[in-house]
Amino acid sequence: MMDEGGGEGSRVSPLKNFVAGGVGGACLLLAGHPLDTIKVRLQTQPKPSCTQYVLYTGTYDCFRKTVSKEGLLGLYKGMGAPLVGVAPMMAISFFGFGLGKQLQHTDPGRPLTHSQVFLSGCLAGVFTTVIVAPGERIKCLLQVQASSGGSRYVGPLDCALQLYKEQGLRSVYKGTVLTLIRDVPSNGLYFLTYEYLKNLLTPEGQSVSQLSTANILLAGGVAGILNWTIALPPDVLKSNFQTAADGKYRGLVDVLRTLLREEGATALYKGFNAVFLRAFPANAACFLGFEVALKGLNFLAPSW
Repeated sequence: MMDEGGGEGSRVSPLKNFVAGGVGGACLLLAGHPLDTIKVRLQTQPKPSCTQYVLYTGTYDCFRKTVSKEGLLGLYKGMGAPLVGVAPMMAISFFGFGLGKQLQHTDPGRPLTHSQVFLSGCLAGVFTTVIVAPGERIKCLLQVQASSGGSRYVGPLDCALQLYKEQGLRSVYKGTVLTLIRDVPSNGLYFLTYEYLKNLLTPEGQSVSQLSTANILLAGGVAGILNWTIALPPDVLKSNFQTAADGKYRGLVDVLRTLLREEGATALYKGFNAVFLRAFPANAACFLGFEVALKGLNFLAPSW
């Protein structure tokens, strides 16, 4: 059994989770986008032929080449799309999690089970796909464009408009199924890990809401790492599918088959170092921002 997290005792407030989640999302993006850029470039770099050198040999090499060619701002390429989407995305994610807990919390005197917390997290993953799928498609195209030296799109809005004009809404939402496959189970594990560690790290006789900043950062960081442990393979498939030329892949199975044939099973963990270097600080920042905002909301608007 698990106590309710989020600093609210036994009461779950989806509205507060929504607002505080938006704050957490902004913190996550600022802390994590540079390594996300490196991750996508590593995942989507072309396989070298016998006469070519590999574009990036690893995380540090990608970082060094990006900064030397494009400056530090090169690490923030494509941030416009997630900047517009990440705050509402995380707001919806935490809202979905709070709603899932509320729907399953029929007896206020009994804490939620681990499976109920996991399912609440899965619901959060379903909720966020509406925003995440097009945002990820645009972000990946802009990040890959920058590394290849092209300039087809001048920014997120231009990219979205061109995709829509060429093939309609279907093109903007290309990769939605892969986004769901990535986000539903990984969000379940993400929130379950965070709630479990918060309870584990809370000293005997104290409330979860009194957890120290260091322990919040630890719980959030570990939750982020475990989240990406299962999210990375479908994320690699999604990045390749979303950035590929139209018609290159027929679907999920085709992307998987092609990657395994050309690069082997290790291709499913391309960008591993960049992901795990990013996962801890970005998600630690996200949950800290969420908890601080939630405490502020509990103080300012206790009746929400």
